[in-house]
Amino acid sequence: MKFAIYGAGAIGAYLGALLARSGEEVTLIARGPHLEAMQTNGVRVITSKEEIIVPIRATDNPEEVGPVDVVVLSVKAHGLPAIADKLQPLLSQETSVLAAQNGVPWWYFYKHGGGLEGTVLSTLDPDGVINRNISVDRIIGCVVYPSAVVSEPGVVHHVEGDRFSIGELDGSTTDRCKRIAEALIRSGLRCPIRPRIRQDIWVKLLGSVAFNPLSALTRATLEQLATDPWISSIAREVMGEADAIARALGVPVPVTIEQRLNGAANVGAHKTSMLQDLEVGRPMELESLVGAVIELGETLGIDTPVTRIVYGCVKLLEVNSLR
Repeated sequence: MKFAIYGAGAIGAYLGALLARSGEEVTLIARGPHLEAMQTNGVRVITSKEEIIVPIRATDNPEEVGPVDVVVLSVKAHGLPAIADKLQPLLSQETSVLAAQNGVPWWYFYKHGGGLEGTVLSTLDPDGVINRNISVDRIIGCVVYPSAVVSEPGVVHHVEGDRFSIGELDGSTTDRCKRIAEALIRSGLRCPIRPRIRQDIWVKLLGSVAFNPLSALTRATLEQLATDPWISSIAREVMGEADAIARALGVPVPVTIEQRLNGAANVGAHKTSMLQDLEVGRPMELESLVGAVIELGETLGIDTPVTRIVYGCVKLLEVNSLR
């Protein structure tokens, strides 16, 4: 299959390298020193088991790529509005768009059914630019579980995880999902096709909505967040508010709050993606991970007092850190 991975940072470059190594036709779309290093030396991936260098096509110009079978959007959620209108050269009538963002996705209420069908969350697509440029019929949901960091331009350290769960927004099992899953599985990854992809989103989000912003405020690792009595108490409150919203949306989360805390503690001294972004001066994924949860609560009439306090603190922290 022909893949374009738009936003080839740590996860995008990791995925692209594995797909290219297994024989798929892959182009990475990136920018800056990371792009230059990948163009010159390929992608170097370091895992606990191996170190590989994969020559791969990389560019900053989608027009050089042309139409592909699958566009993997691995741009962070807050970066999507800026690149949505640049996708057109990559799209044919048959192109699928695999949306691999953290948190609540902009498409959440498309093909959702019920009274909230088509609801647009202003925290995620305030001007509607994503919706105007990406047809809902192209979208395949994706929940990314691997953790990785760009340790230097062109070099990706894989921390843990090998699963990319995917699913159609309406829960159907389609040939295009099967083909994508087969390609990822051939590359050595796990890629289950999920009939309720929104449930997978909430399973991951239940932890992210608490651990990511609290890590930014405290500079603490996952293990510290989950085991400190004061911070873990706040995390429980935030996760409880998110769980109430998920259940009101008809999505029972099949993981308890204590299980999420124990899971985070077992990960050990790992920094969340939000803390990593803060430390290097990048914008944080605050709206998709936290702001959108608050907006969902407002939409459903569910109060989120602790989440709002945490959100407000991190919002001001981000303003000051990016000055």
